[in-house]
Amino acid sequence: MTTATRARMNLPQSLAGFTGKARTLMTELNLYYAGVALLGLLNLFLLVQIFLAWRGVSGNDATALEQQTVALKAAEIATKPLEGLDAKLSLSTKQADQFYAKRLPVASSEVYAELGALAKQQGVRLRGVQYGYAPVLDGVAGALVETHMDANLSGDYRPLVLFINSLERDKMFFVITGVSLTSQSTGMVGLRLKLTSYLRPPANAAEAAKVEASQNAAPAAAEEGAKGGTTQ
Repeated sequence: MTTATRARMNLPQSLAGFTGKARTLMTELNLYYAGVALLGLLNLFLLVQIFLAWRGVSGNDATALEQQTVALKAAEIATKPLEGLDAKLSLSTKQADQFYAKRLPVASSEVYAELGALAKQQGVRLRGVQYGYAPVLDGVAGALVETHMDANLSGDYRPLVLFINSLERDKMFFVITGVSLTSQSTGMVGLRLKLTSYLRPPANAAEAAKVEASQNAAPAAAEEGAKGGTTQ
């Protein structure tokens, strides 16, 4: 058998071996590419998940930031009236002290006298006044005594109106709580008037002495001031 013949006989076997190796190689290559593709898809999926998570976190951060901004603004608005509160309290206390000193009497006799003087000034007759007292904020600094007055008056219509107006404008603090007509005849009107005033605590020894003297005296000052008007 010649060499050429042997070569021709071994050629199919060589081709068959090459084909097998090629198939094996192609199978391994496909598996490699398949693995790479799978890893690529997995990476893509992870990137998408990371992106979605980032968007969610960013959205939550924006919402939380907006909520915190609104809460901060609300807190600023709520605390605005409290700015300078110490100064406001000090000013209010000073104004209250000035009001007490200028417009509130310390003794009941001052109330009687003022009521009688106003009646005399306007030509109104005080037919009777009943007084009642009630403590206000008793037991604390600056406690007051509320003074109730139930007065019966008579006079012409215009003087009575002027008397009521003078009470509202008087330097002494009066609050009119009720007005009712009791009688009416030619040129004369009967009126029932309910008033409230307040007594403040004495600020010094002189005012304390005035209070003591007032407690020992009957409410005759109004009677004298009104020229014949009576008090009860």
